[in-house]
Amino acid sequence: MEHDHGHGLIVSAALLLSIVLLLIALSLPLLQTQQSMLLKTWKNSYSVWAGVVALWHQHDYTLAAVLFFFSIIFPLAKLLALAVIWFVKLADDQRTALLHWLSLLGKWSMLDVFVVAILIVLVKLGPLVHVEPRAGVYVFAAAIISSMLTTMYVERLARRPLHSS
Repeated sequence: MEHDHGHGLIVSAALLLSIVLLLIALSLPLLQTQQSMLLKTWKNSYSVWAGVVALWHQHDYTLAAVLFFFSIIFPLAKLLALAVIWFVKLADDQRTALLHWLSLLGKWSMLDVFVVAILIVLVKLGPLVHVEPRAGVYVFAAAIISSMLTTMYVERLARRPLHSS
């Protein structure tokens, strides 16, 4: 894709920010639970990655796979597709096809945030469990928003007609 230096710096910085935020968010605790029974209190913190691993070890393979796909693979694949659109010289039909797929994927962008929200709600249903959001929730939301804004910007630039000099 032909682009000028100013747009190139903005897109490069936005892609880098989105990737860094996502990788940080995947490792930070999303929430902390505190459960009390009689005189004993347990505290646990959960990151996305730790949640996937815990679900796998508990033999909840389907739920682990869904969480892994929609919260880790999906956002990374979307950012990779965006980088290919921006940095790789593609034929117009290839770029159009990739933009189409990116647009379809974009409709699912908030599903990973929805998964986290459902997890919090499910844990809050327990009468003896207290759930507190942690930094990972906010960084994760920032990563998804950054990714969405970057995608919209690149799509707008990619779809505009090229002007001949």
